[in-house]
Amino acid sequence: MGTEVIKNFKNQVVTRTQGTSNPLPKRLYTLKEASVYLGRTLWGLREMVWAGRIPIVRDGKKMFIDIHDLELYIIRHKTTWV
Repeated sequence: MGTEVIKNFKNQVVTRTQGTSNPLPKRLYTLKEASVYLGRTLWGLREMVWAGRIPIVRDGKKMFIDIHDLELYIIRHKTTWV
C-alpha cells in the first residue's frame, strides 16, 4: 500500500494512505452528532433521551445513539396534514 502526499484547500500538506478507508458506514453517533442529524439542539436531544423517547447505548460514561433508532424515531413521528 502506498502513500500519497497532497495539498488540501488551505495549501497544507496532507498524506493519504491507500486502502485504509473504513468500508462500513458509521452506526453509533454521539449525542452531538445525533442532534445535528435530527435538527435538534443538544439539550433537546438529551431531554428526549431522558424522557425515554430515544434509546441510548452506554459505554461507561459515554452515550451513543444507534442510527437505526434515529431512523425509527423519524418514521414513527411522520405525519401528513390534510
